Amino acid sequence: MNKPTLTVSSSPHLHAKTDTASIMWSVSIALTPAVLWGVYVFGIRSLLVLGVSIITAMVCEYFLGRLYKESTLWDGSAFLTGLLVGMNMSPSIPLFIPCIASVFAIFVAKWVFGGLGANWANPALSGRIFVFFSFTTPMSSFVAPRTLASVLPDALSSATPLSLSKTAVSGGTLGLDGSSLLSSMGYPATDLAQNISAMTGISAFTIDTFLGNVAGCIGEVSSLALLIGGIYLLARQIITWHIPVTYLLSTALLSWMFGGIPSGLGLFGGSFLSSMFSGGLMLGAIFMATDYVTSPISHKGQFVYAIGCGFFTFLFRYFGSMPEAVSVSILLMNIFTPMIDRYIIPRKFGDTRELRKKQKEARA
Repeated sequence: MNKPTLTVSSSPHLHAKTDTASIMWSVSIALTPAVLWGVYVFGIRSLLVLGVSIITAMVCEYFLGRLYKESTLWDGSAFLTGLLVGMNMSPSIPLFIPCIASVFAIFVAKWVFGGLGANWANPALSGRIFVFFSFTTPMSSFVAPRTLASVLPDALSSATPLSLSKTAVSGGTLGLDGSSLLSSMGYPATDLAQNISAMTGISAFTIDTFLGNVAGCIGEVSSLALLIGGIYLLARQIITWHIPVTYLLSTALLSWMFGGIPSGLGLFGGSFLSSMFSGGLMLGAIFMATDYVTSPISHKGQFVYAIGCGFFTFLFRYFGSMPEAVSVSILLMNIFTPMIDRYIIPRKFGDTRELRKKQKEARA
């Protein structure tokens, strides 16, 4: 009688149906609506910026893969990194800047630390921050979208609504909320936004930031398009709601509670909705703060991580010198991720100590 063969192997014994390539390409697909909108409102120049970022990232990945004798070009990670770098650029940026950002992201932030899965910081964010502090003026210069190009004054076309409001408040324009401030300075809103505002009472400028009719980086301006991509990722179970929802709400709540202080409006005088829809927060919360490698493992840890991201984003926006501080905030919390994972540990599978403790308390 033949006895059954017992096969002993190392873990993992259960495998998910997804792999690295399917996850990376799914995230790239989810970014498609925001990319299409960015190309539509900013023109063919934005497509060129995206192309340079992606091609540079993939070429760098190819040569480093050859150097380390690894085949990683088609797993989608380099393509996604280049895409995110390009989406975080102004459409008017000189092309050598996204090229440098992609090289820094792939070479320094990713491969120097051992490649995919070993990096401590999000590569795309690292590349963006590196060129932001190296080339601050071109990285802070923007063009008006075509939906506002005919009505937006040239003097204001190089400023986002968030940066314009911050500059005015720091210059002494007090007692105004963001919407009134933008209106007083001549920053226009589209007819569609004004019509919706008349029906709902929501600021026309908030509506335009939600739809994507504002100056800004290529992939950050349309919160609606980014939300569509985020819903796709949630439906595919690529990400969970814990980080993006907590990040968005913590930033919005802190902005509402304390954001009115710099402009003289006091507590609970800040803007709730516009803080979520502006400054690249939606792009960062959904697509970059949720990076598997640089975010905590447990759901409790993800809550702590996301609240930290929201706190730093609020702090830098309203009390610091950077109006659009999402990238720096996420990078700072990437540093704290190992510590969060060390102290917030999920209960081990099969550990019944907590159950026994509750049973003992019930008997007592």
